[in-house]
Amino acid sequence: TALMDNLISVLRGALESTFYPVLQQPVGFGSAFEGWSAREQEVVYRVLVPLTPPLGHFFHLEPDTGHQRPGRNFQVHVTLECLCARQQPGAHVLCFRHNADMVRWVTGQPFLLETLCTGSNLDVKKTVRWFSTLVEAKWRHLPQSHDWHLELLPSKRSCNLRLTNSQESFQVRVLFGVRRPNSDIFVSSLSRGAHTPRTLWPETYSVAERKFFRHVARQVPSDSSHLKCLQLLSGVLVGKGFPIHAIKTIVMRLLNTLPASQWHGRYFLLQLSDVLEQLRLALEDKHLEHFIVGNQRLPEEIRLPPDIRQARPPNLFQGLVQDPALHSQAMQAY
Repeated sequence: TALMDNLISVLRGALESTFYPVLQQPVGFGSAFEGWSAREQEVVYRVLVPLTPPLGHFFHLEPDTGHQRPGRNFQVHVTLECLCARQQPGAHVLCFRHNADMVRWVTGQPFLLETLCTGSNLDVKKTVRWFSTLVEAKWRHLPQSHDWHLELLPSKRSCNLRLTNSQESFQVRVLFGVRRPNSDIFVSSLSRGAHTPRTLWPETYSVAERKFFRHVARQVPSDSSHLKCLQLLSGVLVGKGFPIHAIKTIVMRLLNTLPASQWHGRYFLLQLSDVLEQLRLALEDKHLEHFIVGNQRLPEEIRLPPDIRQARPPNLFQGLVQDPALHSQAMQAY
């Protein structure tokens, strides 16, 4: 966390007076930040860096309808802002939309549309390359550079950093996101499988899930067993081909249903049994509902856009419905 705070602070200083995206406070998400990461030789920390538009620009999130990709996907449409209405009597304000050439001449800076966009849409690959170049150039200005060696790992839709010293190493996978207004939901640079279009920004619920685990931590006993269940099952079942997120979804659903007192450490085996039983039932029914989308029972502090709160939850096991052989294989693995 300290590393990312320092990094974003240094990069924001370097980007002052430019028309590149404004880097906001990074948000850690996933198992390493939720407290249940499997025992790994090298820990991977996943971080989302929210982007906001620079001066004179707007971000419009437009649902993507042209690509047959699973899930909810968006394009980040970039437009120039009109400042004409803000002008006070006697004041002269250059309008980005109507005086674009003059703004470029006065500032000496290209617009975001000319640097990180393809057409008028924010380009994931150009954004990743721009951020990675910045990190490489500014790393020596961070206090951590005295004790850690930085290596940038190849990736098209995230900036992957490996830090090593004489005793240990860890990775940071930096993703980029644009927040949906007044919510904990982002569109992000996550991949939607091979050949994901470079202007496609899938919706992600990882920040809302992290917030849910923080809420749970305040409710359950101090020696709660829910993280132990997740850690154990993630280590065991991944090798069997079960997606981690399915196990996590079942645990989150139980956490949102059972009384907090039932997660006391002395009930560990009972809770472990409950999770496995819910997994069996979901596999048999070929049905496991998404935890965030369409959930009317989330804690009030988790903010969802109305269209997500009212949506029909997607079936995470839809692939088992479509492929009987895959379903048979999953049941056998269980």
